[in-house]
Amino acid sequence: MTPHTALDPFVTNQISDLSLSKDRPLIVTDADEVLFQFMAGLEAFLERQGYEITLKSFAITGNVRHRETGAVVEPADMKQLLGGFFEEETHRLDPVEGAADALERLSTEADIVVLSNVPFAQRDARARSLAASGMPYPLVANSGLKGPAMASLADLGGRPIFFLDDIPHNLQSVHEAVSDVNLVHFVADPRLRKLVPSPDADHVSSGDWEHAAEHISERIRAHMTA
Repeated sequence: MTPHTALDPFVTNQISDLSLSKDRPLIVTDADEVLFQFMAGLEAFLERQGYEITLKSFAITGNVRHRETGAVVEPADMKQLLGGFFEEETHRLDPVEGAADALERLSTEADIVVLSNVPFAQRDARARSLAASGMPYPLVANSGLKGPAMASLADLGGRPIFFLDDIPHNLQSVHEAVSDVNLVHFVADPRLRKLVPSPDADHVSSGDWEHAAEHISERIRAHMTA
């Protein structure tokens, strides 16, 4: 494996523990808003804490207000709120419809890895939630942009290689780190899908796992018959 010094040692160790095949395609997928209903869970959490989110733009900071006063939550306070959300809700976010079935089908023809920017302290909770939701695939808890981690995963896995994420800058980071990656910009929540900027890198957009899985399968078949 080519060394990627930008990676946190905790991330490097998780990747080193994986067992991937050079003879199988590799699918790497984000979790929040791709496999789990992140925004719906966050909204419910904020409501219980006395806040509301307006979804006027594809951002959390600046869009959360105190329900009683209408005052915008400051960035430092928003960071604390998000930390509390992950501590309390990571283990019980609802899965995205169709994700488990689609990945189960895809797992017959490809290796699957979940690459999530869940806080390191909640890594095990996310792994348990994946398993309980019918998605017991290897999990790598990452920090920061996903290009460096994806480059290391690409060193280990086969081709073709796919990456699914809801955040445009993660898709761009992976595009710059892995020259032959197939990008899928996946946003499950239809409200967010209307607000999120489109990545500059070549990609397919989706919010439906049937569509995303068929696209991936078609690319795999095309690669195998080329």
